Amino acid sequence: MTPFRFSQRLFRWFCDPKLHPSIEGDLLELFEEQAKTKGQQKAKWQFLWEVVKLFRPGIIKSFTGNQRLNQLGMIKNYFKIGWRNVMNQKQFSGINIIGLTIGISACLLILCYVYNELSYDKYHSNLDNMYRVLHFYGDSETPAAEDYQVWGSAPAGPAMLGEFPEVKSFCRFTSPSILLLENEQKKFQEDNLLFADSSTFQLFSWRLLVGNPMTALVEPNSIVLTQSMAVKYFGTVDIIGETLVADHEEPLKITGVMEDVPPQSQMTFDGLISMTSFYNWRPGIFSNWGYVDFYTYLLLNENASIASLRAKNNLIYEKMSEIEKHLLDYEPMKGAYLHSVAARQPGDIGSISNVYMLSFIGLFILIIACVNFINLATARSVERAKEVGVRKTLGALRHDLTFQFLTESMLIAIFSSLLAVGIVALIVPYFHYLVGKPIAFEGLLTTQYVTIYAGITLLIGLLAGLYPAWVLSGFSPSQVLKGKFKSTRSGTQLRRSLVVFQFCLAIILVIATTVVYHQLKYMQNKDMGFTQDQMVVVDFGWDNVVQDRINLLKHEYLSHPDVVSVSASRAVPGDFFPNAGTGIENPFGEIKYHAPAIFEIDADFVPNFDIKMAAGRSFSRDFVNDSIESLMINEAALSLYGYNSAKEIIGKKFSQWGRKGKIIGVVKDFNYKSLHAKVEPLSLRFGQNRDLRRIAIRVNSNRMQETIAELQLIWDNLVPQRPFNFVFLDQSFNQHYKSDVRFGRLFGVFALIAIFIACLGLFGLTVYATEQRAKEIGIRKVLGASIPRIMSLISKEFLALVLVAAIVAIPISWYGMHLWLEGFAHRVTLTLAMFAISVLSVGMIAISTIGWQIFATARRNPVDVIKDE
Repeated sequence: MTPFRFSQRLFRWFCDPKLHPSIEGDLLELFEEQAKTKGQQKAKWQFLWEVVKLFRPGIIKSFTGNQRLNQLGMIKNYFKIGWRNVMNQKQFSGINIIGLTIGISACLLILCYVYNELSYDKYHSNLDNMYRVLHFYGDSETPAAEDYQVWGSAPAGPAMLGEFPEVKSFCRFTSPSILLLENEQKKFQEDNLLFADSSTFQLFSWRLLVGNPMTALVEPNSIVLTQSMAVKYFGTVDIIGETLVADHEEPLKITGVMEDVPPQSQMTFDGLISMTSFYNWRPGIFSNWGYVDFYTYLLLNENASIASLRAKNNLIYEKMSEIEKHLLDYEPMKGAYLHSVAARQPGDIGSISNVYMLSFIGLFILIIACVNFINLATARSVERAKEVGVRKTLGALRHDLTFQFLTESMLIAIFSSLLAVGIVALIVPYFHYLVGKPIAFEGLLTTQYVTIYAGITLLIGLLAGLYPAWVLSGFSPSQVLKGKFKSTRSGTQLRRSLVVFQFCLAIILVIATTVVYHQLKYMQNKDMGFTQDQMVVVDFGWDNVVQDRINLLKHEYLSHPDVVSVSASRAVPGDFFPNAGTGIENPFGEIKYHAPAIFEIDADFVPNFDIKMAAGRSFSRDFVNDSIESLMINEAALSLYGYNSAKEIIGKKFSQWGRKGKIIGVVKDFNYKSLHAKVEPLSLRFGQNRDLRRIAIRVNSNRMQETIAELQLIWDNLVPQRPFNFVFLDQSFNQHYKSDVRFGRLFGVFALIAIFIACLGLFGLTVYATEQRAKEIGIRKVLGASIPRIMSLISKEFLALVLVAAIVAIPISWYGMHLWLEGFAHRVTLTLAMFAISVLSVGMIAISTIGWQIFATARRNPVDVIKDE
């Protein structure tokens, strides 16, 4: 029955030695009495409270003796001795410095990436009050967040401004896809222009270099160019009043030049055309709730509540008579890039889960580097034991020794941090090749981040050196100087535990990298339900001349011996497409309206892409009315309208964008977007020439470069006014996975870094272990042990630790990667082979790391290691 041990230690630490025996005796007597009356647990806490109350003048021992010391000189001496010890142990110091430098460099690179991801759209001054309108078209009353899409109808913004006092302003964007812009000197086909409302510059903080932001996008046929575009066409930004011609017929007056959109922007563009221009071209869609082709942004008043806005959505629903189910929601702009799961984004989106994962990788790498430091420092404790004994005999206190050893770890941490900053400064300009976007290191050079980095450096030195310093400073001088000191069992177990820990982290990263690689490979090679190999797609951007000559172009291409088939359409799989308000007769004879995606195609589209039919037939030239009163849908659209089988819907009535008729066919589901999401409802409508903007040419050629040149020659002869801009469909479609590919590359690189640092520490421990057991190895050789036998004896101890790490890492990795794969509608199955290959790879790397060092020690002449001078 005793008090808390630490409470007694605390009392003995601050109490005057002259008063200590009598006061402690009184405290213990009081403790025993309270333990009998109040219970042992309450007595322990009461004892601690009494100790705290005794911490007062008159009882605290005097520390005046230490104040007479020259503290500055002592600190200088600490650093001098610390530097001397670092230089005297070049091998172990080098391992620690290399490990910490690489670890801190990797963390800084990850920090640059994370900082870049977190800074998206943060430059907008109205960001806190800006929201995006989300749309849902379907039967569910409570759709999931991922069922909404950012794309919606044009009337939504004006209706909200009129009905909701919370809305201060709104802005809409839509894309003309591709426009051919030209002036007297230059002509380019542009695919990164947007139509925008005149309120754009009130919501977004894009700065105009010339022009009035309040009026720049008011008048029809006006355009604002970015600085790069202005220089591209005119060589200067002073171009107010100049004119560009769009698609040979529409003059666009330049009313402003703005700074280039910052790279940390989800929505990027090269120019903005006034929305009134689009209204003049197609006025009917601005009152059509069923035409889905716009991104709408709201600016709310300062004290407006988004909850009250959601509560009044029914005021908007009543205006949507054309669509039976159209739900709205609102998404804050400040979290849209990283947190949004809605479909049809206006640009690339990031992933907060990827940011978290990479942050954890950086933390893992740093922990592994610190573990190396602790392992090597504690392993060398036997060598420094006599030093500690001598220092204590000469009067050094434990806290002095602790500070001495912490000084050494701080020196290594500071030196490693400075090296890391230099390395990162050199690497960052090339880092964007790995991440696929420009990464700025300058953003981390602010006073705030530099202060944080300095604090982290000191923390690394403290964490990496605290335990070794505590262990080394606690050696008993009498035991050490008598030569009775040796490495303890607890110290050995600690080092083994730390090796298991760091290799556990390394194996987790390798397994994760393997799974990510298999998932990316699966997505890029999975059958999409249509043919995309050697499919050449030409986008002519609504050019009237090309539209008038589509049949002639198709005929000429089909005469080429390498061309298999040709089709024309508004959209192709993986590309831009709209949604359309579509009413279809349900099994009860009622017309139900939804807004599935729409592909406007010709009669050759389905056979050209080798899309299979589930029921009915495709469009055919043999049926004249197909072009005006027929519609096809995919299997995913069946349940949307209440059908269980494809045959049931054949012959049912439909109404879509002013066209009425019957359903003639159902195509099998094909992944027209990407494998991230399940196949969504799709309608396929016969497109007239004015509805088409892409030609897809399926070729079969072993001389692709020559074939493309010949196809371009045919194009230039028939439609010379429009450039032959083409893409290969498989390469274009794979752009949907570019963020996944970047993430996989990042994961792989940093996983290799983690393994390298872990193996670096393993190598250091191997060097130390072989040095400590050199005499044992020599004796074994004298007694007849072979080199393979000696290598097996030593290496199996380390490989056993790797095996234990694998046993711990596998279930953790399985759980983590199972969660990650749930973000894909189509995904690989986790197999035993993935885990086995990863563990074997790490095991082989570990064997390679320690093998040659053990071999070199085993080959030494026994005489050289056994003799003792």
